[in-house]
Amino acid sequence: MIYMNGEETDRSAEVKAFLIAEGGVDIDERVLGRITTPASGPGAGLKSFFLRFNGHRVRLGIKHGSRLKASLEGDHVVIRDQDKEIVRGYLEDAIAHCPAQAYITVSEVCIYDCQYCPVPILGGSVKSQSDVEMAISRILADPNLAGKLKAIALTSGVETSAQHEVERIAAIVHALREKYDLPIGVAVYPTPDSTKLLKAAGADEIKYNVETMDRQLFETMCPGLSLDFVLGALKDAVAVFGRNKVFSNILVGLGEDDFSIISGMEELIKMGVIPILRAVVEHPLRAETRMRRPNAERLLRLARKERELLDEHGLRADIAKTMCASCTGCDLIPHRDV
Repeated sequence: MIYMNGEETDRSAEVKAFLIAEGGVDIDERVLGRITTPASGPGAGLKSFFLRFNGHRVRLGIKHGSRLKASLEGDHVVIRDQDKEIVRGYLEDAIAHCPAQAYITVSEVCIYDCQYCPVPILGGSVKSQSDVEMAISRILADPNLAGKLKAIALTSGVETSAQHEVERIAAIVHALREKYDLPIGVAVYPTPDSTKLLKAAGADEIKYNVETMDRQLFETMCPGLSLDFVLGALKDAVAVFGRNKVFSNILVGLGEDDFSIISGMEELIKMGVIPILRAVVEHPLRAETRMRRPNAERLLRLARKERELLDEHGLRADIAKTMCASCTGCDLIPHRDV
């Protein structure tokens, strides 16, 4: 059951967009049980939890002082805005970073300094192949989690070089493929042979993030990286992995306009790539970066446009088996949410 302004409604996509735009809720962490703390991407280092409602999933940050207040009432988490009930749903256990997947960040460090991303500042750990295998073994040994594991996803920063990272991830994928009959998705920065190596190792889906299709913004936000190189890698990935199996994040709120996002989505979709529209996180470690989290109306407008473009070109976001398009917690995913 969904509520807006105290009245029942079925406008669950609008509710999810509103929650994503707000970014977090004020809640007593003691009621949440397993809390996830992303180790990669713009939200790295920030605590969050997953809420399921009316067939939708949303990841909400723990944001003390937020206008949105959440509380546990029986089996439900109820979120209110100034005492008006917005939504009630159920907590979902994050197996490893998200529900249903072992989504593991291999290198929690990065030699690049993308201006929206706190990972280079946080200085996290680097997991070995045995660390990754042990993490999955622990999940499968837990009777409360093993039956819920549907996929494996690996993402990574760049510890020493992009080539070294890809080769290490490929070795891990190969080892996991020999042990587990589960879909495997990989999100890394591409190299000239990354697609070939990861496909040969046994990856099923792949993600190379463009981050922004605004070339001027890309140069500012991602110094030392090449948008043209990423686009070329995505095109090659579709040829190797196939349509509906290649993905790319587009950040919303870096300072781009809607035309940049829509034209960028269309360029990717024409290649056979499924864009993931990701609202920026105004991370305290990147306070100097002029980011602004998009409002619900913008998120909905762009997600609906993406669905229109996907339908026009015969792509489906809802058949993804791994990573963000399968999880849906952080984003409005066409064919699932809109």
